[in-house]
Amino acid sequence: MSNALWNDPLYRETVYLVVGVLFVVGLGLFPLRNKNTHTQAHWASLKSWLFAAPVLMGLCGLPAPWPLFILCLVGINGAKIFFQMMGMYHRSNFVWMTYVGVIALGVAIHYDLMEVYNLAPMIFLGTICMIPILRNSPKQMVQYLALALMGFSFLGWAFMHLGWIWKLERGPYMVIYLIILTEVCDNMYLLLSRHIGKIKPFSKISPKRNLEAGIIAFGLTLLLAWSMRHLLPVRSETFWVASGLVAAFGGSLGDLVLSVIRRDLGIKDVGPFIIGRGDLLTIMDRMIFVAPIFYYVMWYLQKSAQETGAL
Repeated sequence: MSNALWNDPLYRETVYLVVGVLFVVGLGLFPLRNKNTHTQAHWASLKSWLFAAPVLMGLCGLPAPWPLFILCLVGINGAKIFFQMMGMYHRSNFVWMTYVGVIALGVAIHYDLMEVYNLAPMIFLGTICMIPILRNSPKQMVQYLALALMGFSFLGWAFMHLGWIWKLERGPYMVIYLIILTEVCDNMYLLLSRHIGKIKPFSKISPKRNLEAGIIAFGLTLLLAWSMRHLLPVRSETFWVASGLVAAFGGSLGDLVLSVIRRDLGIKDVGPFIIGRGDLLTIMDRMIFVAPIFYYVMWYLQKSAQETGAL
């Protein structure tokens, strides 16, 4: 356990800070928890995080490769919910190939096989194309191939970039930083949308969100990115501004994409209420664009900082 992140005083301070803030907010919200449906929803979300935050951060503090193993499990469960939502969970060949693909991504991250990782979507597509051939069955296979590739690309390849972020300089702290930014941005966006704003550019996709609330939430996310910049490898304006922008815009984009899919299917949540609001996909959807974009932005900024001697 000598390489466990929990041994780092900064990590323990971060855990205490996050849990402490949640506890203080909980004390303030508790007397108002039954005031109306909105406060009931906020209280339910907060209660979930009061339980989930210590568990998640405790797991993140385990020595390698346990955090990567846990990340694979989350990716597999997200894919499971996706296939249930799409009504193709009974197509076990595609489902199990996706699970194997997510595990293979974890192995590639563990052994620093970036070239293999980047080829994974093409390798996965070629592999699942063999399923209808071996089954000698063309019926609905175009649909199954497309959905399997979508599930693997979003909930496997894109989401698992969190594992690559973890391996960067101060990577574990950046993963925590990123999750906090995306969660706060999304919750503030929804909270503000209930009280202010009238312009709804995506009214048919996400009718609860409006432009004015989004602008304020993005501004607050940048403020939070600045206040927690000590978790980044470099505290410069470039690093925290880039982080805030990626978390705010990338998270909203991921949420909108999954909202398009849910509304097209006429469903909301699939699976148990786990963290915050809704099912596991409600949490993962914000990472399908944030994780890969954030990784390459941070990789580039760290490389530049090393060349200039700032890192």
